[in-house]
Amino acid sequence: MAATNKLPGKTLYSSKALRWLKRTALWTSVSIIAGLALAGGAVYGLLRGSLPQLDGQVQLVGLTAPVKVERDDSGVPTITAANELDAARALGYVQAQDRFFQMDLLRRAAAGELAELAGPAQAIVDHDRRRRLFRMRAVAKQVLRLLPDRQRALIGAYALGVNEGLSALDVWPFEYLLLRKQPEPWQPADSILAIMAMYFDLQDANDSREQALAAMQLALPPALYRFLTPPGTQWDAPIEGGLLEAPPVPGPDAVDLRKRDTAPVAALVPPRRHFAGSNNWAVAGSRTAGDAALLANDMHLHLGVPPIWYRVRLIFTQLKPPHERIDATGLTLPGVPGLVAGSNGHIAWGFTNADGDWVDLVKIDTDPEHPEHYRTPDGWRPFDVHDEVIHVSGAADVTLTVRDTIWGPVIGKGPAGNLLAVHWVAEQPSATNLAIWQLLGAHSVEEAVGIAQRAGLPELNLAVADAAGNIGWTLTGRIPRRVGGYDPSLPSSWADGNNGWRGWLAPDEYPRIVNPDGGLVWTANNRVIGGKGLAKMGDGGYALGARAQQIHVDLKPLTAATPVDMLQIQLDDRARFLDRWQRLLLRLITPEAAAADPRRAEFRRYVAGWGGHASVDSVGYRLVRLFHERLRSRVLGALLAPVRAKYPDFEPPALSQFEGSLWTLVEQQPANLLDPAYSSWNALMLATVDSIIADFRDPETGFEHFTWGRRNTVRVRHPLSQAVPLLSAWLDMPAVELPGDIDMPRVQDVSFGASMRMAVAPGEEDEGIMELPGGQSGHPMSPFYGDEFTAWAAGKPVPFLPGPTEHLLVLEPAG
Repeated sequence: MAATNKLPGKTLYSSKALRWLKRTALWTSVSIIAGLALAGGAVYGLLRGSLPQLDGQVQLVGLTAPVKVERDDSGVPTITAANELDAARALGYVQAQDRFFQMDLLRRAAAGELAELAGPAQAIVDHDRRRRLFRMRAVAKQVLRLLPDRQRALIGAYALGVNEGLSALDVWPFEYLLLRKQPEPWQPADSILAIMAMYFDLQDANDSREQALAAMQLALPPALYRFLTPPGTQWDAPIEGGLLEAPPVPGPDAVDLRKRDTAPVAALVPPRRHFAGSNNWAVAGSRTAGDAALLANDMHLHLGVPPIWYRVRLIFTQLKPPHERIDATGLTLPGVPGLVAGSNGHIAWGFTNADGDWVDLVKIDTDPEHPEHYRTPDGWRPFDVHDEVIHVSGAADVTLTVRDTIWGPVIGKGPAGNLLAVHWVAEQPSATNLAIWQLLGAHSVEEAVGIAQRAGLPELNLAVADAAGNIGWTLTGRIPRRVGGYDPSLPSSWADGNNGWRGWLAPDEYPRIVNPDGGLVWTANNRVIGGKGLAKMGDGGYALGARAQQIHVDLKPLTAATPVDMLQIQLDDRARFLDRWQRLLLRLITPEAAAADPRRAEFRRYVAGWGGHASVDSVGYRLVRLFHERLRSRVLGALLAPVRAKYPDFEPPALSQFEGSLWTLVEQQPANLLDPAYSSWNALMLATVDSIIADFRDPETGFEHFTWGRRNTVRVRHPLSQAVPLLSAWLDMPAVELPGDIDMPRVQDVSFGASMRMAVAPGEEDEGIMELPGGQSGHPMSPFYGDEFTAWAAGKPVPFLPGPTEHLLVLEPAG
């Protein structure tokens, strides 16, 4: 089944509105269009023409039976179809009417085609350059050819539904009005590109971490390199496996900053960066209020308008045996048929990013006599050269020349001077498929684990619970089978054929945990396992275990857990991670230190009364957090100075596990690792306090208004409002101060946080919870545009299942 290559012919806008737009010269400036759109009656009517149809009947060619699309008072659809192909087609129809522009951005982001739509801004063109390096549109077409017939039929039916839903709108979605573009038809391969967009969001395609580690390894003494890159910390909270041994503090014989010629670079290390991550956990039926196990999931991503996820309930009969009736509710990624997270009465499932090592950098040796050739296990071979033409709206095309190797594209030179190629799971056509659709019909944890291990997705932690009370964990996605014993955390040569990947692990080789002692599984982008399982995954820079540890601590006392209990853990903003740093500050600012500067005494009073939470009104929390980040930056700046001296463009990796080493330095205070600009570690820490006082204390009000809420004011924005600020009041969610931070269950930053919250027991969906930071619709004139944002911001429970029917649309077979 294939989608049409061209949308049915019609004018982009009504002829009357088009004449009005031309007379007012709105074509000349997006800003002018936006300004007049807020007041112009003709434009108001025009924009309403792109609202979806909610009631009545629509005829679609090719449906086997009528499909009911019932929406509740939040616009959440329940799609009831005769079979899965009709359900996929109807899903495509409603998502195109509600979210087509979002879907368009997803496929373009993965393919490197945003500039063709959005114009010549340098950031957009640079984005497309980075993505075109991987030629994902070509990969997506290969994936499509490799899919089993059933999956290809699903994607084809979905694509037909998307184009039918888009064509049924009276006017194209409003974003195309402002951009003066027409939407391109949806192709089946575009659903693969939407999956590829998540690979890019969740993984480091260029493996910048590995490049940075290579620079550190070359520039630093081995003992210091090991100390800066420990395998874990005392915060680790794996489900299986204990703590990993921390490297010792290097002695003065290995490194002594007092003898170093290179001066520290104060601005070398920025504050810790956010990364795409999530929380999920499952509680066995023996520890819940009912018989079923409980599943909780909150996926942390960039927050935007509309939300990345789309709520839906799908009811249909499977085409293949056992021809079972499926009733599944949860979240879809618009552009992809299937539920990413949800519950079907038998199982509930959710995901977090696994942060294993899914990318390798390969050192490329070129022929000195013929530099256009490189060494392979089969001898010298010429690079495959591709010219990727990036079409730029309003400007000349940009051509990117890509040099490909048998392992992947060349990204430039590494710290050792070799060319580097990227070998990434996402580039391999056999790594992506639509097997996740089968979770809709899974009955047990064991069945769900087996499906996940065959699912072609980014490598994720699956947490699953079933109605019989069982729980489990495993990985989705393809896991490379590495051979040769090379260190995958650093670039290596594969030219002799001894090192590299040899296909994928078989499902029975995947790490898995089912019904562990204690009745709990939990993940938070941390190290989940140890031993052989960890060796199979590798370390792609997994998160500090503080968040996972706090979740585990919260879960352990529960003996009759409910979805509301799960939500309370998701909203836990206690500052357990910073607690020892708060106590350190209280010891540091002694009466003598405070007497030397009264402002230090004020600083100490706020720290003492911090409240122990990342709450919006806490000044003390913000001060403790800022002290920790600045001290970390100063210490790392001194220790990494030789790397920047050798490689001026060096950007430090996240070094999430350095937290353990940093605390060891503060406790032991080794003189050989102290920045020689300071007489003692206490002097360094007091100087850090004084820098905060100098930079942030108001001379008149002191720290009174320096609250965490002022720093953590969340702004959830539409992509167009970021380019045209005049649109912000119309398109964006209201700015709101929110509690939460990085190292606690309630992850929250100004544009990053819980993209959803879910807590549900399979078979007890009517008691479950589902929250989104926005509404179902991508249209600002829809009542479903931002109606769920307030409940999400307040952490107010929202029912998991759609409510009573408010609107009924019937899709009828035509002819």
